[in-house]
Amino acid sequence: MVMRLDPEACYRAMRARDPRFDGRFFVGVSSTGIYCRPVCTVRTPKRENCRFFSSAAVAESRGYRPCLRCRPELAPGNASVDARHRIAQAAASLIEDGALNEAGIDGIADRLGVAARHLRRVFRSEFGVAPVAFAQTQRLLMAKRLLTDTALPVTDVAFAAGFGSLSRFDALFKQRYRLSPDQLRKTQKPSAHPDVLTFELSFRPPYDWASLIGFLGARSVGRVEEVESSSYRRIARIAQDGRAHTGWVEITPHQHKPVLRVEVSASLAKTLPPLLSRVKHLMDLSCNPMEIHEALGPLAALRPGLRVPGAFDGFEIAVRAVLGQQVSVAAARTLAGRFVAAFGSPVDSPFAALSAAFPTPEGIAGLAVTDVSRLGVLPSRARTIIELAGALARGEVRLDPSVGVTATLERLRSIPGIGEWTAQYIAMRALAWPDAFPHPDLGVMKALRETSARRVLTAAERWRPWRAYAVMHLWAAHGLGGLPARRFYGSVA
Repeated sequence: MVMRLDPEACYRAMRARDPRFDGRFFVGVSSTGIYCRPVCTVRTPKRENCRFFSSAAVAESRGYRPCLRCRPELAPGNASVDARHRIAQAAASLIEDGALNEAGIDGIADRLGVAARHLRRVFRSEFGVAPVAFAQTQRLLMAKRLLTDTALPVTDVAFAAGFGSLSRFDALFKQRYRLSPDQLRKTQKPSAHPDVLTFELSFRPPYDWASLIGFLGARSVGRVEEVESSSYRRIARIAQDGRAHTGWVEITPHQHKPVLRVEVSASLAKTLPPLLSRVKHLMDLSCNPMEIHEALGPLAALRPGLRVPGAFDGFEIAVRAVLGQQVSVAAARTLAGRFVAAFGSPVDSPFAALSAAFPTPEGIAGLAVTDVSRLGVLPSRARTIIELAGALARGEVRLDPSVGVTATLERLRSIPGIGEWTAQYIAMRALAWPDAFPHPDLGVMKALRETSARRVLTAAERWRPWRAYAVMHLWAAHGLGGLPARRFYGSVA
């Protein structure tokens, strides 16, 4: 069933503007017909005028319009844990990426490996509305964001948000929000330069930004990624409607608000829903840190805002995982840089350090082993990378948060050269599986003062279903992978 909300608890959280509840429910105000996030800064409405909803889609299905001040489209998402929840969240992610337009609900169900009827039932149970209604709300909220935050023409906004026609967009926008797109645009002052689109993505604090970009910076691939000062930048390539769109993305934390500022080159304007979805995944913005802190206990005490870095591109993470087998982080980074220099695609950017997109599976699948091994990669690992690329190119495996974890892990393990550490690391980052646990990892074993991978698994049972976060804390306790060390007090074994 739809998540049950305690109205009194929701009202108390709203009065306190508690950021831990941001995105976990929305409040509709009957006296105004508007719905808000619980952190909205407007004057708190009377309790009798408040209705509480588990999603923006439910609020809109009840006739409420989104608040122009707190902007519900900016609320953070929810991390997925159990199977039913994960299926619904994966479907929601695919819908946000525009998959419903291309494949319909049957196509999404096929991708998730479930029956369409079961998907509809699970989805309605999770979000309170049918997938089509959810998609409609997401398109409208994306359009509202683009009208507010960018200078894109209204026509471009309609198609970037996923609408098939301008007339349909205009009619639905007027019906739902009681003003036209042009009227909303007149009330806003888009500050973005025509060549740069700027967005804000919310998260639930605390957020250990320094540790996250330290981790990404230690592994950044030359020409593709760069960490400079407090910013993360990268080249992005996203396929949309049979065409590859390339450009750059820069992510920086806001100094005063719990949001990340995301700047995107205008060349990526037609890919904004999937692009922003990838940024959320990479930066683990759906995480609820207090829930994880409670589950991990003393292990998370020193870094309650530590996140699990995701993946902007699943193939990229998988290749880097193979290159990183039994070598240092620095050595793996060097090999990945050579790999991009040899097989990447050139991309123009205003940043001197960013000049290429990571190779595609299709481009690698047809290589000979010697093409890769000449870069200093062991022939066995070169063979693994080529076979992995072939499996992705043929559609036999996908590496994104929407896939079934168990089946994907089995397929990965069937590829010669991919063992438990590599498979779990890919699940941890590319699949966004919060319970992934690369137990043979030497850093994890060192942190637990163990020499047996089997005993490591036993010791980690207490941290289910958040073992991926436990891995990050164990690495941080010993200053591994770009995470500055902070001594951990107390037993973790």
